[in-house]
Amino acid sequence: MNVEDEPADGRRARGNRRRAEIIRATLAVVTRDGAAGVTHRTVAREAGITTSLTTYYFATLDDLLVATLSSVADDYTARIRHIIDGPGDKLRGLAELIAESGGLGRERALAERELSTLAARRPALTPVARRWRESVAELARAHTGDPEAIAAFVAASDGLCTAVLIDNAPADVDHVHRVLCQALGTRSDGSTPAD
Repeated sequence: MNVEDEPADGRRARGNRRRAEIIRATLAVVTRDGAAGVTHRTVAREAGITTSLTTYYFATLDDLLVATLSSVADDYTARIRHIIDGPGDKLRGLAELIAESGGLGRERALAERELSTLAARRPALTPVARRWRESVAELARAHTGDPEAIAAFVAASDGLCTAVLIDNAPADVDHVHRVLCQALGTRSDGSTPAD
């Protein structure tokens, strides 16, 4: 590495860390107050920084919300990608991911739902908000080419996530798995009723 590049790389690394801190603070605000509670001022207060720093890194509220939703969506996309590419029962893997919404993954799932709902009113969020549904549809396509079954599977996944969040309790992975299988018209052992 060229010595002249070191200060720039250090500044870039500090800038990336600051952006990540601001995104974490935004997630905390969304979890506590909902998406409507996100302002540059509330995020700055949560992060323990000045409002001018949040606006330096994220000029508009949409920029901040898109970055935050992207962070959550990237995490879910990577998790679903791991399920798709990994061994074992893909539907059980998704059932376990959905069930996490009632436990350790509740805060991120709640933030994702809040921000996705906000996307219905803020077009800048729409492409990122679609990532979860697109990833779940890709997983379904590994089991069927039927567009209606895929749509039912995506709707069931969304509904299950919402139900787990509303119940605010650990979800029964076996129940979630059975519902996902039903949506695709498969048995919980992976076979189809005609088998």
